[in-house]
Amino acid sequence: MSRHLERLLELDRLIRSPERHTASTLAATLGFSERTVRNDLDFLRDRYNAPLEWERQSGYYYSDPNWRFDSIPLTRGELFALTLGARMLQAYAGTAYASELKSAIEQLSRRIPEQTRVDLQHLAEELISFRSGAEIDLDPDIWHKLEEACQQRKTVFMTYYTASRNDTNKRNFDPYLLYIYRGTNPYVIGFCHKRQEVRWFRVDRIRKLEVLAETFFPDPSFDPKDHLESIFQHEAGGVPQGVAIWFDAKTAPYVRERRWHPTQEIAEHEDGSLTLRMFVRGMNDIKRWILFYGAGAKALAPPELVKMVKEEAAFMTANYKS
Repeated sequence: MSRHLERLLELDRLIRSPERHTASTLAATLGFSERTVRNDLDFLRDRYNAPLEWERQSGYYYSDPNWRFDSIPLTRGELFALTLGARMLQAYAGTAYASELKSAIEQLSRRIPEQTRVDLQHLAEELISFRSGAEIDLDPDIWHKLEEACQQRKTVFMTYYTASRNDTNKRNFDPYLLYIYRGTNPYVIGFCHKRQEVRWFRVDRIRKLEVLAETFFPDPSFDPKDHLESIFQHEAGGVPQGVAIWFDAKTAPYVRERRWHPTQEIAEHEDGSLTLRMFVRGMNDIKRWILFYGAGAKALAPPELVKMVKEEAAFMTANYKS
């Protein structure tokens, strides 16, 4: 997008705002000369037929508030990204922003040529497919309340369903940030008053949420980037530990092709197998990941992880005994 167009869009936003604006106040806000602003105002009238008016009491305004730019120049790549965004939105329909994003895409699509829009929709809808996996039931009201609490640093009181115990409980919580894992797993991370530590909670498991008047100050030792990098997938509990996992030659190519963790190191073996080492928090997700590869993976360290995998394998074997 050109600088001139960016300036016109900002000028348009200011004219639509409830504040009274003159050429001088517009110039001061935009950081350009008053002459430049007046030229831009003329350009809006002449090039885009903007119904621009001026009154001493109101300043600049549109006589028709429904007027919009006839077109905004975008590259074909940008148009395709816009159309593809609509398809991705369908795949991740559980997002709290579904209705807002759909509305925005529909409004923007009206600004592009009809044939181009049809061609890109055909490409995005028939030649590219998305599937998010299992869907969740996310309450948009709870999500938006958490947004507000994070932004304003307000403590919340929530009723939370714990799946592992099949039970609900209540607690005060200081939400630091929202985190979406793999597109359909929304979490809120912050300080739990009940446990007196930083904890993660699945947003779709929050049954009730109230934003309190009480404000909080985040723990100064909490660094979001470091915190997220120390976990494997989405498990944040526990003390960081060194993990070692062996993968056989058939499984190794699938492990090599991705970076599973910022701390990972891979040791290659002559028979084509490999050993993956990393330093992470929490063992449950690691255990489930190892079991996913079946006989192609083996836990080597720490002893706690080895024991967990052995016990799980034993329980699984017992389930199939006649």
